[in-house]
Amino acid sequence: VLELLQRPGNARCADCGAPDPDWASYTLGVFICLSCSGIHRNIPQVSKVKSVRLDAWEEAQVEFMASHGNDAARARFESKVPSFYYRPTPSDCQLLREQWIRAKYERQEFIYPEKQEPYSAGYREGFLWKRGRDNGQFLSRKFVLTEREGALKYFNRNDAKEPKAVMKIEHLNATFQPAKIGHPHGLQVTYLKDNSTRNIFIYHEDGKEIVDWFNALRAARFHYLQVAFPGASDADLVPKLSRNYLKEGYMEKTGPKQTEGFRKRWFTMDDRRLMYFKDPLDAFARGEVFIGSKESGYTVLHGFPPSTQGHHWPHGITIVTPDRKFLFACETESDQREWVAAFQKAVDRPMLPQEYAVEAHFKHKP
Repeated sequence: VLELLQRPGNARCADCGAPDPDWASYTLGVFICLSCSGIHRNIPQVSKVKSVRLDAWEEAQVEFMASHGNDAARARFESKVPSFYYRPTPSDCQLLREQWIRAKYERQEFIYPEKQEPYSAGYREGFLWKRGRDNGQFLSRKFVLTEREGALKYFNRNDAKEPKAVMKIEHLNATFQPAKIGHPHGLQVTYLKDNSTRNIFIYHEDGKEIVDWFNALRAARFHYLQVAFPGASDADLVPKLSRNYLKEGYMEKTGPKQTEGFRKRWFTMDDRRLMYFKDPLDAFARGEVFIGSKESGYTVLHGFPPSTQGHHWPHGITIVTPDRKFLFACETESDQREWVAAFQKAVDRPMLPQEYAVEAHFKHKP
């Protein structure tokens, strides 16, 4: 069995791509990581797992693994995965990996495309639990996704004629945030409203339902981008369908005059937008900072200018923009390192034409 791991396709987990898998499903013939093996264990009618190193293997099981393997399983169980469908990585949440594994082997959605209707039809409606903007309570709300109108809408009442919000697919993003939302199926959806980022937090009790919503949103973005960029290949468009945040966490910040005290805020780095919130689950950011490229006069510095005072946390970061300096304080040195790396990545990347437009009408709210 260890020899079989040396074959090219078997060097990574068949489901999430983690290196050096040391578990295997001896009924599906795939090598998987410890984390994915736990999910396989939950579908015993489809998959039976063993440790490559610790368990005893029968001759017939070894032969089965030898005649199958990850490449063969991929050719069968992933033969019709839509371009837009999200394939999880080792760092993704449990829910995304579980539903990918169930979709592949239990429901066989990528062998029988008619099973992909819930996220491929271009229209989807249903009820989701949505967090109230002001009171933080989750209430059941009707959501409608329509590719024809290029929008995701939700309604405050079942009989409401007009939606409470219309979110344009063009500016929409969705990212799973179970820890922040406090539910294993928690999804954060962001969209632009008057050029400000607005957050909504939703979940569904059923893991398949919320992942189908997520992939339906990705499908709608994919079809919108195919029309917007007719010459682009699928490989160019897929990375633009949804994004995880580059970094999130608490820092302290001070105002433009740098004379006020520093206040602790929750920061989210989304592409070139650095947003800050009083609370991680706020609907709107208190302010947003655009981080351009070094060619446009943006730099990131370790530490504070001399004479800076009023910060409780010791590890400083200064972002210099063409208009002003922004000062942030981090609690730990590792936080500081990670934030500087995230900022530096944005500064080192040349700006795209459409990003100049964003920079131009970017309103920094003090």
